[in-house]
Amino acid sequence: MKKYLFPAIVVLGLIVGFVAGDIYSNTAKAQVINWNRLRFPTSKMDQLINYIDQLYVDSIDVDSLSDEVMSEIVQQLDPHSAYIPEKDLEIVNSELDASFSGIGVQFSIQNDTVNIVAVISGGPSEGVGILAGDKLVEVNDSAFTGKTLNNERVMRTLRGKKGTEVVLGVRRQGEKELLRFTVVRGDIPVHAVDAQFIIDSNIGFVRVSKFSENTYDEFIQALASLRQQGADRYIIDLRENSGGYMEQAIKMANEFLERGDMIVYSEGRAYPRYEARSNGLGRFKEVPLVVLIDEFSASASEIFAGAMQDNDRATIIGRRSFGKGLVQNQLAFADGSAVRLTIARYYTPSGRCIQKPYEMGKQADYMKDLVERYENGEFFSKDSIHEKDTTVYFTKKGRVVHGGGGIMPDIFVGRDTTLYTPFYNKCVNLAYTYQFAFQYTDKHRKELKKFTDWQALERHLLRHNILDEFLRFASAKGVNSNDTTLQMFSKLSYEEQVRRSTPLLNRLICAYIIRDVMDDNAFYAIFERDDEVVIRALEEMKKK
Repeated sequence: MKKYLFPAIVVLGLIVGFVAGDIYSNTAKAQVINWNRLRFPTSKMDQLINYIDQLYVDSIDVDSLSDEVMSEIVQQLDPHSAYIPEKDLEIVNSELDASFSGIGVQFSIQNDTVNIVAVISGGPSEGVGILAGDKLVEVNDSAFTGKTLNNERVMRTLRGKKGTEVVLGVRRQGEKELLRFTVVRGDIPVHAVDAQFIIDSNIGFVRVSKFSENTYDEFIQALASLRQQGADRYIIDLRENSGGYMEQAIKMANEFLERGDMIVYSEGRAYPRYEARSNGLGRFKEVPLVVLIDEFSASASEIFAGAMQDNDRATIIGRRSFGKGLVQNQLAFADGSAVRLTIARYYTPSGRCIQKPYEMGKQADYMKDLVERYENGEFFSKDSIHEKDTTVYFTKKGRVVHGGGGIMPDIFVGRDTTLYTPFYNKCVNLAYTYQFAFQYTDKHRKELKKFTDWQALERHLLRHNILDEFLRFASAKGVNSNDTTLQMFSKLSYEEQVRRSTPLLNRLICAYIIRDVMDDNAFYAIFERDDEVVIRALEEMKKK
């Protein structure tokens, strides 16, 4: 999760996720591309590759060379067009699929070993008896441990064609012998709604992490479930949601708008203007609504937030969104690779294009934008924001809004760093909080499983001074009073840093343990409880 990491350190790595951007699903492609207009002549590039293949003095991997050339060409376009080699296409596409074929576990690599964090309910692994806490050490009678393990290798190994078998060897606490399980791979759902719960009396909270094939269906089910529990107003959390399928955002927005309200429109040089308007059949047209966004909310998230803002349908709270107003279509090549090519710009109902400025072929500069926002203080103060488009646009009720660089929230809430210290940042960035939480859960799993609600479990952890145990764990990792790097960016002593960050550490560690024992709803319930943006959203919601 991005907001659990120190932004100045990790923001460059995180921004890569926005390159995929807003795309049309397979069902929409026929509407987008006029295939009769496309021509495929033999080009100079084709001829050059052929000359090298047939005549070059040394043997060359032409396929690899072609991938490099294709990638280089696409990089000269806008920052959201992307070439995807055949070897990466399946994983890239699976990010927005409703499901994939695998064994049905969540894992974490610690100490060069694959640890099973959770077993997906109803999945293949649950059916054969694999448990959370098991350590995966063999796959098909071959050792599966060591420093060569990484997330990509594990996913490629455990995923596979539906109906195929894989034999797993696991170590289980309390068992002397290696346990072997034959798992038949099956369809594993990929959820887009991370959490749904009643956050305060009659206020429902829904966190949407991406706009995949099943986002709308999950979203409606979440709203309906919360309504049955008594919710009559909702907070929709789109923070850190980097987008996905455009029509999923349109269908979500339709649920809240009156008949004929504009949701979004798009157009491009070879793509005629397309307008999406509400059909008036939405089931939540009257409910009070708040939408949360931040600097990592992009593309489809901005379509939804922009539609709510321009139609004066919801209060937008948080920080300025990413600023991506370009639409991509995925086009396939015969060798199994593909290109996601920008074909249009989209506009919010008031006419805003919220795409932030960029120069063709200068992706590196474009990727620095969030770092510059952070360094300029925009994450902390609204006064630090410099709008690059001074054109005035008007909402349905005549409020002034601006475009050219993301959705500006109606209520700005800066990032609160008063409790952040070098000690906290280091422990989080090196994943020590997560590692400790998993090891603690693994050691006490039987005892922790007795708790049925997260509030009671949190009280139990705090009574047992969970922070003291964590400090010993961090000290063994070298983060202690002898760590001179902690004083490089702060005048506070080690003890003062620990004392200041204690509320954050307790919350994060307890949340991780509670998620390992229970589920994501429990995790977000405890984590969002003290979140400054959520607190402001609750204040606003109670006014409605």
